[in-house]
Amino acid sequence: MRISTILIIVVTVLLTIVIMQNTDQVKFTILFTDVFMPKVVMLTLFSVVAFILGILVGRPRKVKRIADYDYDKDEGSDIRPPAGTLSDEDRDYIS
Repeated sequence: MRISTILIIVVTVLLTIVIMQNTDQVKFTILFTDVFMPKVVMLTLFSVVAFILGILVGRPRKVKRIADYDYDKDEGSDIRPPAGTLSDEDRDYIS
């Protein structure tokens, strides 16, 4: 088993223990409104929101492929266009 899997299991178990120990009703003030609800609901809600935000922030960005690159905008680039995009003049010069 990988270390990341073990870490996820440990964090999940600890989070479950903390949430289940806090079941009493408390008053939360949300935007000038007093709301009475169990701590377990609020802790679960914030845990889910934090998990979703962590996934959104931690995911890799979309990498631009060479086929999507606009070569006309960046003339000083050292990236070469794909082989099928050479003009006849370029082919004559290379040969």
